[in-house]
Amino acid sequence: MALSQKLAQFNKQQEKLQASLAKINQSRPPPAPQPKAAPASRKAPPRESNQNAVPFSQRFSFQNDTEKLQQIATIRRAPVGAQIKRVLDLLLETRQALLPEEINDSCFVDVAANKDLFESLKSNVKVSYENGRFAYKSKHDVKNKQELLVLIRKVPEGIPMGDLKDSYPGVVNDAQELKASGDVWLLMNSDSQEDIVYPNDPKAKIKIDEDLKQLIRSIEIPREFIDVERELTKAGLKPATNTARREAQKGALRNAQLTASKKTKKRRETKRTKYTNAHLPELFQMNLGGK
Repeated sequence: MALSQKLAQFNKQQEKLQASLAKINQSRPPPAPQPKAAPASRKAPPRESNQNAVPFSQRFSFQNDTEKLQQIATIRRAPVGAQIKRVLDLLLETRQALLPEEINDSCFVDVAANKDLFESLKSNVKVSYENGRFAYKSKHDVKNKQELLVLIRKVPEGIPMGDLKDSYPGVVNDAQELKASGDVWLLMNSDSQEDIVYPNDPKAKIKIDEDLKQLIRSIEIPREFIDVERELTKAGLKPATNTARREAQKGALRNAQLTASKKTKKRRETKRTKYTNAHLPELFQMNLGGK
């Protein structure tokens, strides 16, 4: 009985929506005349996908009203975490501040009727709640490429791309364009395997004469590190390392290991000789008998 009542209520809502839609269509001006078709040699530009213009709730197809009611009941019986994930996907996609009723109409999650869901959604770090509306809150509040560049220049230690991907649609392409223009550096972290965006300070962009470049390239750099330490010492600088002492310590340790190995081998041979003689007493008896 409860299901039939819900179905009747749903049908009434559909009738009201159809009536409102008819009024809106009547109030619209007549469509403009279609232009003449272009010549066959010219290709018409491809139409842009209008999938984003379709409301979130209309992307779900149901064969009948009963199936839709069953799907809505399944969504509302789901755990709070699953319902929050559904709302976050909606807010991230629309980028709009929505009322609980609008959320319910779009993704079938009744935020107002579930107190635990309402409070969890309000306290979520990815959600902002103002004036009774829920909206998606990214970690960095930037909305275009210029604001993105200003933010990156404020953080010289770099910003992970994972913290920027949900700022606004197209932020990844803007970061690549800033890299191509030389405004930022985009480097991969060897530990996390994630791209980090670093600012490229415009003050550091200086022009070096070709003569100075050739002079720097003509300087011969020592190949051995001990030679580098020697040159630093000549220049009055104290090297942080001492390769000669480290090599001497390695040599002393190697000699000690060789000496210990020789002693162990000698002791093993001596023990083996005594052990062999103990098992051959008949040799000594034969020698004594011969005498």
